[in-house]
Amino acid sequence: MTQPADEVPVREAATVVLLRNGVDGVEAWLLTRVTQMAFAAGMTVFPGGRVDPSDASLPLAGGDVALLAARFGCDEPTAHALLGAAVRETFEETGVLLSVPVADLSDARADVERGLVSFGDLLRANDLAIDAHALYPWSRWITPAGEARRYDTRFFVGALPEAAEAQDVTTEASAAAWVAVRAAIEEAQRGERKMLPPTLATLASLVEFDTVAEVVAASAERRLDPVRPQVRVGDDGSVAVELPDGSFVPVPRSMFR
Repeated sequence: MTQPADEVPVREAATVVLLRNGVDGVEAWLLTRVTQMAFAAGMTVFPGGRVDPSDASLPLAGGDVALLAARFGCDEPTAHALLGAAVRETFEETGVLLSVPVADLSDARADVERGLVSFGDLLRANDLAIDAHALYPWSRWITPAGEARRYDTRFFVGALPEAAEAQDVTTEASAAAWVAVRAAIEEAQRGERKMLPPTLATLASLVEFDTVAEVVAASAERRLDPVRPQVRVGDDGSVAVELPDGSFVPVPRSMFR
């Protein structure tokens, strides 16, 4: 039996907009989720996922957790867990490890993704901690009532570490690559990429920046009020999400009951 829309639990989640400087401007690492996924199947997304209880106990280095908690409107344990989930999901989905000290443990990525070894045990066995300085808060989105799964997702931006290489390796994606921000938006507008509103809006918020350093610097001034899109159903049965600025983004009806 399905739950009523207003009773679906809202789960904590974290997303990382992994960035690098490219020939045509700032590039983001984008994944296309496999069509078998229960949530956002076939959609272009950033690395990320829901918070696991163990994320709050991951070893952490640097960063001001109290300030992050205040900016994201949560308590400090939740802020710690969000950082942990962001780094863990980035590692599972790209092989990039945002750690102190810097390390390449990509050979162990598949074991973590399959649950053969916990991310925390991997870090501790190698005397590593997640690098809170590598992640910068960017936005907060809460999925609308009506979806079968709802998340309170905090978005972080972060630069690809020097010598690190993002890999198209996760079993949750059918494709993954670096894409210039403006090109990704144009592909979505032409219908070549399917994106949920938070992904498209996040890419649009990055267009004005010429370098990753500019993006990182701007994060300190970002408003992090939760964005709660509103679902609108047209007379023809089409579904769109209304954003705070009054614009509409069409979404697949299959995302909703």
